[in-house]
Amino acid sequence: MNIIDELKWRNAINQQTNEEGLRELVENNSISLYCGVDPTGGSMHIGHLIPFMMMKRFQLAGHKPFILIGGATGTIGDPSGRTSERSLQTLETVQENVKGLSNQMKKLFGSDANVTIVNNYDWLSNLSLLEFLRSYGKDFNINTMLAKDIVASRLEKGISFTEFAYQILQSIDFLYLFKQHNVQLQIGGADQWGNITSGLDLIRKKEGTEAKVFGLTIPLMLKADGTKFGKTAGGAIWLDPKRTSPYEFYQFWLNQDDRDVIKYLKFFTFLDKEEIDVLEDKVKKEPEKREAQKRLAEEVTKFVHDEKSLKEAQKITQALFSGDVKKLTVHEIEQGLENMPSFETTKDTKNIVDWLVDIQCEPSKRQAREDVKNGAISINGERINDIDFLVNPTLEFDGKYVIVRRGKKNYFLVKVI
Repeated sequence: MNIIDELKWRNAINQQTNEEGLRELVENNSISLYCGVDPTGGSMHIGHLIPFMMMKRFQLAGHKPFILIGGATGTIGDPSGRTSERSLQTLETVQENVKGLSNQMKKLFGSDANVTIVNNYDWLSNLSLLEFLRSYGKDFNINTMLAKDIVASRLEKGISFTEFAYQILQSIDFLYLFKQHNVQLQIGGADQWGNITSGLDLIRKKEGTEAKVFGLTIPLMLKADGTKFGKTAGGAIWLDPKRTSPYEFYQFWLNQDDRDVIKYLKFFTFLDKEEIDVLEDKVKKEPEKREAQKRLAEEVTKFVHDEKSLKEAQKITQALFSGDVKKLTVHEIEQGLENMPSFETTKDTKNIVDWLVDIQCEPSKRQAREDVKNGAISINGERINDIDFLVNPTLEFDGKYVIVRRGKKNYFLVKVI
């Protein structure tokens, strides 16, 4: 299947500048293409991942991706999708973020000869103001720039010249990569259409109208309920395991709506059409088994993290579901229960009823006694029915934690101080 046909089947294309021309180009040729990300933070979240999944597909089809980290443009800020001016970061912060994003890209794309990571600070920082105005400013019509959606949406509240000039800098990036590395295709989110077409215009003005360059954008990702993909009550889902643990990451994909899961399988996994069709049929006939969600969580967690992280996330999931938490390590406990309600306790051994009230897990001794007698309380995976039971907080998990389970789903992490 032609890579363009595959992307269309995956509903991964929003706009193209010349579909037939690009289809013909990639049919029998290996091309270079690029996508950029600005280092406004030290990690990408899953919303950033979407265009890079398309880049990975091109890579697997034999094409050469260039990953552009915006060490220069990141100091300015893309106005796309914003309603107000971005606060500028220091050069030191931006360059530190560049390192973090570069490491993530190496993990996703590998570090072999079939991928190149570049930093636009390497060429944009050498431009003088006069050269910028003389060599590039004359090629951009203000009226055309004002008509671009990324600028037009900001005109009512106002936009600084700094952010207004962003599309010129991104256009210079495309021109530089075309001239130096024969990069012919830029991929971006739907909000990048104006920036991408500006780059195409600049290349044709500088290199001639016959220059074979193309632009492709991906659709805006929305959930079935109309809300933005990738946001949760706890905030963004990050690729950095220190910001979003592999367990949390796995759980995010595992809990996707039946209405969205097939769309996400097409976007975020490398499963082929036959495999996804089988999973789609299972969603319709046996939705309670959630096989599509499990496969989605497995594939994306393994791709972004690794096999070991996936196995660990699955182990934590199974332990919490079954209540058999004794098998968990301290590290796994910290992953699986870090966002659950937590309390603190001393190392002293206490009667379970008194202890549950002291740590505020139960509102009263009467309620605590009732829950214990009814078998609703488990300590470190063991159901407790005896109201005279003594809790020794230092017996398990290196003396650091006690895990309380009330009922089937309510877990509490008690930290031993």
